[in-house]
Amino acid sequence: MITSSTTMQRKEISVKPHLDPYHYLINNTSGKGFRFKLIEAFNVWFKLSEEELRVVQNIVDKLHNASLLIDDIEDNSKLRRGKPCAHLIYGTPATINCANYVYFEALKDIQKLNTSFAGDNGLNAFSDAISIFMDELLLLHEGQGRDIYWRDNGICPLEDDYLQMVQNKTGGLFRLGVGLMKAISRNEKSKQYDFTTLVNLLSVLFQILDDYLNLQSDIYHTNKSYCEDLTEGKFSYPIIHCITEQAKNGDTRLINILKQKTSEKLLKDYALELMTETNSFAVTLEKLGNVYQELTKEMEKSGGNPYLEKIVEGLMTSAKQVDKSV
Repeated sequence: MITSSTTMQRKEISVKPHLDPYHYLINNTSGKGFRFKLIEAFNVWFKLSEEELRVVQNIVDKLHNASLLIDDIEDNSKLRRGKPCAHLIYGTPATINCANYVYFEALKDIQKLNTSFAGDNGLNAFSDAISIFMDELLLLHEGQGRDIYWRDNGICPLEDDYLQMVQNKTGGLFRLGVGLMKAISRNEKSKQYDFTTLVNLLSVLFQILDDYLNLQSDIYHTNKSYCEDLTEGKFSYPIIHCITEQAKNGDTRLINILKQKTSEKLLKDYALELMTETNSFAVTLEKLGNVYQELTKEMEKSGGNPYLEKIVEGLMTSAKQVDKSV
């Protein structure tokens, strides 16, 4: 039967099988909710209505979960939050198609903010929102592409190049959410602030913490797999530090292990020993502390935000809880 309408009811679409991988991800795995909390914290400054806030949160959440579907394929992951990855259940083609669909659905959701674009500046605000969406997704994919290039070609990046990649890949959705909030905010005082540095620092803190926990946290080892970054061949912050230090003495042990993308626990244990020998985990914790100090200063410049401060402190606490040097 061919429908005569060019549009479909949202309820009908929501039960279509092309969204099964997405629904599996959000319904059968428990996420961190970090981005929801982050957007709520920034609303201390932007003061959006409850409805506007939820729309922005849902846009970012859709993009985040869609990106996870793709990430798991690109990383050849087996587990996501303790459950089999969606592509292992629904197949790679269906999962890719589903993720791409959700990207465009998130773009369409910007129209739900149409009441926020009313008035003399409405058209400009809508145009800004679309540009923010496009620009940040481009940066996200650029960062992801660079990460994949290093991994697949066995190229260890410089620390500065790695941090730039993180600001693109991890920071993309952070800036997108904050950018949308700023575009529709009616709080002129907060709209004058440039939150770019603050959001970039948040993304660096979040990603380096994730790098650290991936190799040191027993909880991560349960929800994903044991030292999954080693199996992926990923150049994370502590791994980059260790390889760089070893290279000063012509030592290639860790990079050779990384290139194998091993699942062998024996090799992974040895890789952890190598990183301990070069103090890479201690240096990673020190870097987190330095970024935390910079973040604190940036929050003060913007007038302070107790909710955001609590989130950042929570991130730092999670690092301290798995610090095996204590």
